[in-house]
Amino acid sequence: MSSKPIHLYTLATPNGVAVSAYLDELKKQYPSFDYDFTKIDISKNTQKEPWFIKLNPNGRIPTIVDHTREDFAVFETSAILLYLAQHFDKNHVFSFNPETEPKEYSEMLQWLFFAHGGLGPMQGQNHHFNKYAPEKIPYAQKRYLDETKRLYGVLEIRLAGREYLAGAGKGKYSLADLKTFPWVKVHPYASIETLDEWPNLKAWLERCVAREASESGAKVGGFN
Repeated sequence: MSSKPIHLYTLATPNGVAVSAYLDELKKQYPSFDYDFTKIDISKNTQKEPWFIKLNPNGRIPTIVDHTREDFAVFETSAILLYLAQHFDKNHVFSFNPETEPKEYSEMLQWLFFAHGGLGPMQGQNHHFNKYAPEKIPYAQKRYLDETKRLYGVLEIRLAGREYLAGAGKGKYSLADLKTFPWVKVHPYASIETLDEWPNLKAWLERCVAREASESGAKVGGFN
């Protein structure tokens, strides 16, 4: 068994990057914390092999195994982020204390799930119909491109006068930003060549990717 508490199974996808970036942020903040990782080759359907299905019945990355809690497995990106915050970010550096900061904690959850259930799925469909679909379906291509742009517009509104998505004042870098920035970072892949239409969003993304730990964590699965 690894002496490191967490083992991450991942790949260079926005969801994978959200978790590896957070893990590297935790390493920087808490020197006693560390993790191992394994890249999963989805082109070979490794994520569908029986050993992986035991960890994640949905057969998707990312997935973590917590060796400090009887090899407890956690899947779904937002669930992983919240789990890591609960057990390994005791000072709420990248989260908020629900007892003493209930409003800020709720804000973080709202934007975390905005990315989890809104931006991620819509931009993911954008990627599929514009990059991978075996046939071109103009209606689907336009629908998901337009929806991705609309959701960027929602983020633009939120980030007016703010630095980060959740928290009092200008906010602080939290799970909400960690879940969201990898999707926005791949905007050219979503047929959106520039973020000039959304200056607040563009400035926010630059702040997120400039973080040393987030940048190094993003490279864990081969993300550039």
